[in-house]
Amino acid sequence: MGQERINLDAPRYSQSQFTGRLRHFLGITDWRLCFKNDAELNHAKDILQKYRLGQEPPGTTEEMIWQAKRVYESAFHPDTGEKQNLIGRMSFQVPGGMLLTGAMLTFYKSTSAVVFWQWANQSFNALVNYTNRNAKSPLTVEQMGIAYVSATGAALATALGLKSYLSGRVSSLVQRYVPFAAVAAANCINIPLMRQNEIVNGIIVCDENGNELVNSKVAAAKGISQVVFSRIFMAAPGMTILPVIMERLEKQNWLRNYPKLNAPFQMLMCGAILTFMTPTACALFNQRCSISTATLARLEPDAHKELEKKCAGNMPAVVYFNKGL
Repeated sequence: MGQERINLDAPRYSQSQFTGRLRHFLGITDWRLCFKNDAELNHAKDILQKYRLGQEPPGTTEEMIWQAKRVYESAFHPDTGEKQNLIGRMSFQVPGGMLLTGAMLTFYKSTSAVVFWQWANQSFNALVNYTNRNAKSPLTVEQMGIAYVSATGAALATALGLKSYLSGRVSSLVQRYVPFAAVAAANCINIPLMRQNEIVNGIIVCDENGNELVNSKVAAAKGISQVVFSRIFMAAPGMTILPVIMERLEKQNWLRNYPKLNAPFQMLMCGAILTFMTPTACALFNQRCSISTATLARLEPDAHKELEKKCAGNMPAVVYFNKGL
């Protein structure tokens, strides 16, 4: 090992540039990591614990530490250190997303299928949100229930409402975009409700050294809006490009002769797209989000006054916070 020790609390790549953030999320959202068994996950955790104490086994290389960190971050909660359930892990986003997105795009004509797959998708999203929840802003069972029911209701209302309204009025291609509209509507409701404590109470903003300063509702709103946009951006390519492709392919004789290939084909295509879109969407915005104190003064004067008292004349121009995923 070199003399300089790895900082296990910081990402391997600089997060100030998009390319660094993309490389970071390509590592922890790699769908192959969801096949790691408990022994492999615990081994990665054990190596990191020993490394922190300077007790790593002889011959342990830096690359081995970085790999252990990548495996650990793919399966353990960053706040609690608890092993996450498999379906809720970020590394399971591609397998889970390809199944659900492919099914929603394939079975958009049947009302019962629309209801089932929209419900399944929102159940999956709820589990992902719960698994990756902020331990510092815990939700009650009632709050999680309201978020789940509201998001599912919004998705179903949008999907069934548009399906009913557009039927017979527009082309089949336009009707294929109904699932995307439903997913976008649900994300606009589900994420803010799942993080409602942050909206009501604000989230901690810090100076550049990580010193906690005050709670800010404006910072919470900015972080949540970026997460909503990222989630919609993640789903957009697969749910907007595939309808055009399938509209043409379904006119081909080979697919007409083998209609059962429709669903598997769309799922595999969704998987290929999500493999790249999941880390890309996560990397759009810096996890360490920033907001100027001038903006706080204009939009949140109470928080700004509290900040002035806390900083005692040494007011930073910018404060930082964790936007979440």
